[in-house]
Amino acid sequence: MAIISTKAIVLSAIKYSDSSLIVKCFTEKLGVKTYLIRGVLKNRKGVIKAAYFQPLTQLILEANHKQKSNLHSLKEVHVSHAYTSIHRDIVKQSIVLFLSEILSSSIQEEEENSVLYEYLETALIWLDTHDKIANFHLLFLLNFTKYLGFYPDLFDQETASSFNLFEGSFSNAFTDKNCIVHHNLFLFKTLLGINFDAIENVLFSKQDRQALLQIIIRYFELHLDGFRKPKSLTILETVFS
Repeated sequence: MAIISTKAIVLSAIKYSDSSLIVKCFTEKLGVKTYLIRGVLKNRKGVIKAAYFQPLTQLILEANHKQKSNLHSLKEVHVSHAYTSIHRDIVKQSIVLFLSEILSSSIQEEEENSVLYEYLETALIWLDTHDKIANFHLLFLLNFTKYLGFYPDLFDQETASSFNLFEGSFSNAFTDKNCIVHHNLFLFKTLLGINFDAIENVLFSKQDRQALLQIIIRYFELHLDGFRKPKSLTILETVFS
């Protein structure tokens, strides 16, 4: 058994028995790890609080990691960055719930990926500290593909008349149902190469936003084995409708 101290982002928390939680985290030092936290739902005076394990909360963990086990335990937990708006803004809560499902389904590696961790950490702090966030989840997901290995190939971006979601590249051929063209292509191109500070200048209608989200989710489905469409997708679409 090794005691590890690491930053971590909560991906999911599932109730186990009447009083415990099974929590999956993306840790800075060890990738995805799962923890059994016994009694946390009933012991309100304990040092580890159930409130720490809301979706995408940023923590510092001191954990006992067993070499031959998939389920580990926590000694200490502290919030590393306390959000000021996410947990009291219904739109931001809906975005966070949706993104936590995407991340939980997409990140499988049990090894250090500090570059991805920094991206998630920085993006979530940006969400917490800004107000014009209607397009945040779209840009977040598209930029997330850089760290998963299938960010769009930008060759011929300016002149191409279609983008093949399966191939991940632009072309002038319309080969199958996985090609996007016309207005959907324009929407997709609009997000490429911009940063979060630029999204408040991107004016999408609610129909544009929904169409683009469906395109991006299809892109994930084509490139990630076992990717599951988030259950919270309908909630997100309702919030932005």
